[in-house]
Amino acid sequence: WDNAALISPTDARKLGVKKYGDMIRIEHAGKALEIAAYPLPGHAGGSVTVPLGYGHQHAGVIATGAGVDAYALVPADGSGRIAGAEVAGTGKHYALSTTQDHHAIRSKIGDQESARRVEEDLVKSATIGQFVKQPTFAKRDVVSLPLWQEWSYDDGHKWGLAIDLSTCIGCSGCVVACQAENNIPVVGKDEVAVGREMHWIRVDRYFEGGPQEPDVKIVHQPMTCHHCENAPCEQVCPVAATTHDKEGINVMVYNRCIGTRYCNNNCPFKVRRFNWFWNHHGPHHPRSDEDLTNIEKMVNNPEVTVRSRGVMEKCSLCTQRINAVKIRAKNERWDKIPDGSITPACAQACPTDAIVFGDLNDPNSRIRKLHEDARAYELLPELNLKSRLLYLAKLTNPADGAAAGLQDETHDPSA
Repeated sequence: WDNAALISPTDARKLGVKKYGDMIRIEHAGKALEIAAYPLPGHAGGSVTVPLGYGHQHAGVIATGAGVDAYALVPADGSGRIAGAEVAGTGKHYALSTTQDHHAIRSKIGDQESARRVEEDLVKSATIGQFVKQPTFAKRDVVSLPLWQEWSYDDGHKWGLAIDLSTCIGCSGCVVACQAENNIPVVGKDEVAVGREMHWIRVDRYFEGGPQEPDVKIVHQPMTCHHCENAPCEQVCPVAATTHDKEGINVMVYNRCIGTRYCNNNCPFKVRRFNWFWNHHGPHHPRSDEDLTNIEKMVNNPEVTVRSRGVMEKCSLCTQRINAVKIRAKNERWDKIPDGSITPACAQACPTDAIVFGDLNDPNSRIRKLHEDARAYELLPELNLKSRLLYLAKLTNPADGAAAGLQDETHDPSA
């Protein structure tokens, strides 16, 4: 909802910025701008990055007044870069709302334990040289006995997902595409400020190196439902609202859900959302369909159920798209569904093709080859979840060939 000035942690200390939202003043060529600061490890020292496109005065109820207009500082040549600006702290504070750390998967035991869990369990990264020497560095052998009788998915379709951390740039295109495709309501800044959100996908980020080091690299990790074959959410639902279909998709039966939120409590990835407030038309429009304008009726995707408040929501692997192709295949008597003919919204919107979806029972499918790749690994394998989502470890090719350690640095500039 707002733009913020990105600065390095070192510059933040010099300017007296102790926490996110502390405001700074930027002056150049007789023009000035006051904006909230956002210290970001890895940002170049001695510089400030300010996003453009905010501060509109006539942009509707959502965008009017969001952020500040930074075009006042843009030089006449339109380059978007200025030199010699004066920056100072103001002593003021502006409340920024961000979902970045709402559900970060990290240990609370301590820094050493936190770093170990990120490196060994969550984000796996290596240089090209390290990968050549040890191609299976991402693999981790874990022996875990199943709690329930396991089901075989060898017959029919076996849908799966793969995310390549080497190509993900953390743009959040998948998040926006998922929201538009699946009728996910916009929660708003005030609710996010108290820790609430509705997105079915989030993009976690971790830093390589400490927050005070000059050369800090960022690793992005999209996090969505893993559609675990041994799903812990299903084991605690008292009404079987969340269950598996015969193709291995962890589905939600919304009209069964009674909102206990046990499933969210038992999900190790925290990718389930409780619809605590939002009905078909949002909290401020308790109207019938007949009262909606034609434009308002076009907001929702007609292929996706619009949930009532009081139920749990989560990723469905765009089951509406899967079923649409399956129905077409049946009507047109296809011998098989060709690989790549089904693409969920997140994969369709990904600009770097980091997200891949397909049938794991097809030996020639792209998803099958990615799941069998040496870089493929499962998150938290000791839980024996049998996730249908595998990540491909991130590979880098640094000029000096150095290998950086990986640790979780959810940075707090006041620390």
